[in-house]
Amino acid sequence: MIDLVLSSECRAARENRRPIVALESTIITHGMPYPQNVEVARQVEADIRDGGATPATIAVLDGRLHIGLETEELDALARTRGVAKLSRADLAACLATGGTGATTVAATMIAAHHAGIPVFATGGIGGVHQGAESTFDISADLQELAQTPVTVVAAGAKAILDISKTLEVLETLGVPVIAFGQAEFPAFWSSKSDHKAPLRMDDPAEIAKAHRMRVALGIPGGQLVANPIPADAEIAAATLAPIIESAQDQARQHRITGKAVTPFLLQRIYERTEGRSLLANIALVRNNARLGARIAKAMGNPES
Repeated sequence: MIDLVLSSECRAARENRRPIVALESTIITHGMPYPQNVEVARQVEADIRDGGATPATIAVLDGRLHIGLETEELDALARTRGVAKLSRADLAACLATGGTGATTVAATMIAAHHAGIPVFATGGIGGVHQGAESTFDISADLQELAQTPVTVVAAGAKAILDISKTLEVLETLGVPVIAFGQAEFPAFWSSKSDHKAPLRMDDPAEIAKAHRMRVALGIPGGQLVANPIPADAEIAAATLAPIIESAQDQARQHRITGKAVTPFLLQRIYERTEGRSLLANIALVRNNARLGARIAKAMGNPES
């Protein structure tokens, strides 16, 4: 039996049958420095509250799975160094050994499902890395979307990935990929890519209905809702392409592999864009939180 620790806000939401939106915690521990990390986390939570739902930032603290963090817990996590980055492979081990860890997309989906929360808002999902045909570097996020019935709102796959192959794998795994409000699949910092999304929906109620229909049909897995970054915050794909290519070349030269690849690339892109990539990241996360709240309200009440 998993010992879920609900924040006071999440307990009240459950008792009053109000919608809840899950949030990951790696953006706090691995995404940006203190105090900016905690400021952004609070902004994202406030966006969900403003949308009529309750935020549930998920993390493992001293071997206990927290669904929602109290103010002091969020602040302490934001200050802590050396926090484990948890995915499907290491979530159970962290809980079993009494560790502390921040949840990635995959781990957050698992925790949200255990807590009866059907909607999760994040920045971007992981996917198939460039050169995966030789490295086999494919994020666990894709398999999680195929297994765990949570609707994930993201600004597409991270732009450092091979978007074409990521979409192919999602199709193979039977994951619905729904672009919100446009036909193109967004490319994280850019609202458009060269790829048409398999599905398009313009109404959060349609997305919620599709989630419920999959459950009724007994189809495993969740949905990916690809929500484009706001136009005033995006960085043109043409501007980013050479910067990303250069960062990937540096990663290969330094023989950086596995979990170290993404943070290395993001740091190089941050430097080359003079911080614009981080500002865009914050804007898209907040935009996804707002859409997540709308979907959660349309979805209905969390499980009792």
